[in-house]
Amino acid sequence: MKRFVDEIKKRWKALTFLILTIITILSLLPLDALPPAPGTDKTHHFIAYAMLMLPTALRKPANWILLGLFFILYSGAIELIQPFINRYGEWMDLFANSAGIICGAIIAMLINFIMSAKTTQSNQ
Repeated sequence: MKRFVDEIKKRWKALTFLILTIITILSLLPLDALPPAPGTDKTHHFIAYAMLMLPTALRKPANWILLGLFFILYSGAIELIQPFINRYGEWMDLFANSAGIICGAIIAMLINFIMSAKTTQSNQ
């Protein structure tokens, strides 16, 4: 597990950019109807933005909180653009996105705490 987390921390910029690109494409792709997928639309938003925040919050660069705020503003911009491309912009989507970002940060903090505790235990 530690190796996996270390790889995410090492490649956090590329992973974050890749996830942001995927979210952008999927959010702005004009569709006649949403494709069938398990779960609700809000669940998908929540998971996508939690995954977006996770690499950044694991690595915790100096500006990681500002990046989280940028992700929230970016998701709001997407919601504002969607009505112009045959999609629906919804404020509840923005809420789900924001909740996902916060949850992704909390999960990253918990992972860092657990990894730190294991490292401390193994050094004793």
